[in-house]
Amino acid sequence: MTSPFHHPYMAYELRDTILSVENVSMVLGGKQILRDVNVSIRDVYRPGYTTGQIVAFLGPSGSGKTTMLRILAGLLRPTAGNVLLGAGRTPTSRGMVGMVSQNCILFRHRTVLGNLIVAARQKSPTITALEARTNSLEMLAKFGLTETADQYPSQLSGGQRQRVAISQQLLCSDHFLLTDEPFAALDYNNIQNAIKLIHEVADADELNSVVCVTHDIASALAVADRIWIMGRERDPDGNIIPGGKILREIDLIEAGLCWCPNITELTAFRDLKREIEQLWPSL
Repeated sequence: MTSPFHHPYMAYELRDTILSVENVSMVLGGKQILRDVNVSIRDVYRPGYTTGQIVAFLGPSGSGKTTMLRILAGLLRPTAGNVLLGAGRTPTSRGMVGMVSQNCILFRHRTVLGNLIVAARQKSPTITALEARTNSLEMLAKFGLTETADQYPSQLSGGQRQRVAISQQLLCSDHFLLTDEPFAALDYNNIQNAIKLIHEVADADELNSVVCVTHDIASALAVADRIWIMGRERDPDGNIIPGGKILREIDLIEAGLCWCPNITELTAFRDLKREIEQLWPSL
């Protein structure tokens, strides 16, 4: 399967489903928050590359994104439906999916290495101290953080704390990482750094998948290979039907908007950004 543009970097195939959201609905306090959410992530394979998956999850405030995020993370159990992980279709539970919030939460009284060792041991209580330390040091090396091992969170830059928090979550989860507003309050240069980091995380393992919840349409299009747009449907009279759901899914690979240098300069990129912006008020 290739993109319409037959770009040499675009040759790929979709393999196993590695995350499946099936008929998920959520009622909280008698209010319908989510309604019949169905969406999935499949392993994207590119010959000669290690390619993880990146989904940008868009939607206006009040559409149910935060609730869906917590369900994906196993922090909330839906009223109906399931979130299933891997080829074995294992129901998600707390700890199986890593989640990085806007405020990177680390133990202030532990060193960077100490924070990661705690995460590694949380994933597997039977792991030895040596194995936890080795796995943690390997993760630090993977994200260019080796020199921070003996430092404390207060001694790190904001970018370093973000990398440590991501490393921590990857150590205690199963290839899945949720990021909540990773581009919020960042200037242009730091947004580019965040996009680069997300790509590094995804491409560290063939099965790694990152879901970025964001309001930033341009950054979402620049970082992802797939877009989920959440909103609420309307009845024939234009009244909102309670409960957010995925109203549109955009395959950026097929659109030729993935793995391309200078992607933001493409006319197709600007056209799609404008199309989503025009859709926004109706969500």
